[in-house]
Amino acid sequence: MVQPYKHEPFTDFSNEENHQAYLDALKTVEAYLGQDYDLVINGERIATEDKIVSYNPANIEEIVGRVSKANKDLAEKAMQAAVEAFKSWKKTKPEVRADVLFKAATLIRRRKHEFSALLTKEAGKPWKEADADTAEAIDFLEFYGRQMLSLKDGVPVLSRPNEFNRYNYIPLGVGIIISPWNFPLAIMAGTTVAAIVAGNTVLLKPASTTPVVAAKFVEVMEEAGLPKGVLNFVPGNGSEVGDYLVDHKDTRFISFTGSREVGLRIFNRSSKVSEGQVWMKRLIAEMGGKDTIVVDSEADLELAAQSIVAGSFGFSGQKCSACSRAIVVEDVYDQVLDRVVELTNQIIVGDPTGLDTFMGPVNDNNAFKKVMDYIEIGKQEGKLMAGGEGDNSKGYFIQPTIIADLAPKARLMQEEIFGPVVGFTKAKNFDEAIEIANNTEYGLTGAVITTNRAHMEQAREDFHVGNLYFNRSCTGAIVGYQPFGGFNMSGTDSKAGGPDYLLLHMQAKTTSEMY
Repeated sequence: MVQPYKHEPFTDFSNEENHQAYLDALKTVEAYLGQDYDLVINGERIATEDKIVSYNPANIEEIVGRVSKANKDLAEKAMQAAVEAFKSWKKTKPEVRADVLFKAATLIRRRKHEFSALLTKEAGKPWKEADADTAEAIDFLEFYGRQMLSLKDGVPVLSRPNEFNRYNYIPLGVGIIISPWNFPLAIMAGTTVAAIVAGNTVLLKPASTTPVVAAKFVEVMEEAGLPKGVLNFVPGNGSEVGDYLVDHKDTRFISFTGSREVGLRIFNRSSKVSEGQVWMKRLIAEMGGKDTIVVDSEADLELAAQSIVAGSFGFSGQKCSACSRAIVVEDVYDQVLDRVVELTNQIIVGDPTGLDTFMGPVNDNNAFKKVMDYIEIGKQEGKLMAGGEGDNSKGYFIQPTIIADLAPKARLMQEEIFGPVVGFTKAKNFDEAIEIANNTEYGLTGAVITTNRAHMEQAREDFHVGNLYFNRSCTGAIVGYQPFGGFNMSGTDSKAGGPDYLLLHMQAKTTSEMY
């Protein structure tokens, strides 16, 4: 019998023991800052002269680590290692593959605060955000291991007299994992191990601003007993290594999390058949959102304000699920806006190594410039109510920003900003609020704050998003509880942490025996 899955609990940092443990973990991480990390190809560590240098976004003079950078030749070497390893890994018992994940989960759980502290340093995540990222990584390992045990015997199908039929799932082949910087442990680990536990071999190309946590994760997977060649670590430029691997004839599938622009580029390239390719490549893509919290006139307005602030400014708005738009019915618009401004002005922005910091930096200088440019656009399109200022002299810090009185089709209400900026739009009534909520090309998350049951059911049917939440914020999906993935330009609706996610990494085979 498969053991039931239990969500990894979040850490209570008001507990003095936990508080001290995190401070100790920060010291542990600080002791190994600036180290070099090699590529891992077929179990072999390969150092290159060309390095990706990872900086602390809260303190740009602090180097987190230097990670060797793959080129096309090394990418090809990794591909051949994965092709060879697939021959034996696909025949390894699902129970054995799951056991690797369970051991890796245990190893990360033992070093939970260390991994979280590394996320604080490399990704600029405040304590609670980092802790949630690490917990989610553990959840993915535990959940997908159990899912594989549930799927290993296939699904029963009908048989006729003198005939026995089976319906089983088999692995796809070699997968390319292209992971994002905003959840550099959770999403990187989740997408990698989903492919691996299903019997595939992978090449992992992590985001270039957060490669050190990925290197540490690869070490954990090795310690957990993963055979060489199953997981190959190949950080590198997307335009060189990424394109080469996406185009490769031996690539069977690509698992991508990132921007709409890059996702569509991969979609386009992966649809072309390379010489010698004998399959259509499968793409699993999560590409962001323009997520909305709708506030009804019949709502708990304090809950609405708290939800908007948490959803907009948690991890500096750098979540694909972040609340980027608040659409408020006109009867309560001013009341909700005023309270959100009041709460936003209380937010502590600063170095995420401090427990009291709610909001740290944005990812890098490119992100800083992009967000500041959008703030200037917002000032032209609407009314600046809070924030609007940034300082990149020491780290990439931007004050949480509110732009009010925006037209539904304003750029600030349509384009993904990926920073601590929320736009407010007024709706005449609930019907119009839902209509405005659906007016973007994205469809990832949304939330509705209302006490009106009829309006809840209306939104459940008409609000076109992959994850819809009632009377809470639109961020914070938990593995196994709220399977996560969106519609339209938000991706392929591949529900991470859901009951059918592993199936995307496998193919079904029917066998029929006559007696």
